[in-house]
Amino acid sequence: MDARPVAIVGYDDAELLDIACVTTTLGMANGIGDLRTPYRVTVVSPGRLPVTCGPGLVLQSGQALERLTGPVDTLIVSGGLGHARAATNPLVIAHVQRLARVSRRVASVCTGASVLAAAGLLDNRRATTHWRFADALAAQYPHIEVDPDPIYIRDGNISTAAGVTSALDLALAFVQEDHGVELARLVARNLVTYLQRPGNQAQMSMFTAAPPPDHDVVRRTVDHINANLDGDVSMAALARVAGVSPRHLTRQFLTHVGQTPGRFVRHARTAAAAHLVVTTSLPLPSVAARCGFGSAETLRLAFLRRYGIPPSRYRDVHGGTERTTPRA
Repeated sequence: MDARPVAIVGYDDAELLDIACVTTTLGMANGIGDLRTPYRVTVVSPGRLPVTCGPGLVLQSGQALERLTGPVDTLIVSGGLGHARAATNPLVIAHVQRLARVSRRVASVCTGASVLAAAGLLDNRRATTHWRFADALAAQYPHIEVDPDPIYIRDGNISTAAGVTSALDLALAFVQEDHGVELARLVARNLVTYLQRPGNQAQMSMFTAAPPPDHDVVRRTVDHINANLDGDVSMAALARVAGVSPRHLTRQFLTHVGQTPGRFVRHARTAAAAHLVVTTSLPLPSVAARCGFGSAETLRLAFLRRYGIPPSRYRDVHGGTERTTPRA
């Protein structure tokens, strides 16, 4: 094969970033990598109809979905507001199923996972999607293990990426898999982004999650937790800060935050530690102490649970980031 055919499935109301993150990354790899097997990327759509991508944006399709034949190196289904219609379109589903059988690698971005799910390609697999749509996907397809946290998940030859710009991380991972880490690093530098975030990194972190809710008790408690990660943030202490019983505080957190205070504390500590690991040269025991972990080993276990890799590896993956040594 003198090229790697990559087909990106678009449809009415697809998300342009889902498509462009892939096309730009692979096109950049072609341009700077002098590849013996370059990527040949085609956007396909039902009937070769133009792909609407939001107000004033229309993307020309390169080929009709139903006329595309294999073999295909990588089949990628984009997400977008039109994903639910695409997932109930018999033509789309039938041809995604057909092409998946002749593709080395199959993937979805964002809500494109609903199309793969409707095609039966995610049955009995672990998958992710945009965090806003994860519960709906899990409810509709109980045979899929939906995990809303990771940026992308690989299960066999099928990958699912989370929301929107996670397509960039997945595309960089494909470049690294196909052509090595050095080209992936070079492409990332040209794109002015990280090499790529680890697939198991949470798509919602303390820096991108929604602000504390308007509920006064919960907001006051969240502010206290974030300001005192290395202090006493036990349930009893938080209940005293909030001026309510531990049981009432738990109920309010479940209602307004979607998790218990204890779990919120664990996630906040781990996210803060991840930020320090990447942006500073602090030794891991110091990171652990600043973020309320009893030891470097406790920090390591927290990283393994949350990100799937230890903090030392997490720091290596983000190599090249300028680090500082904060004051004590």
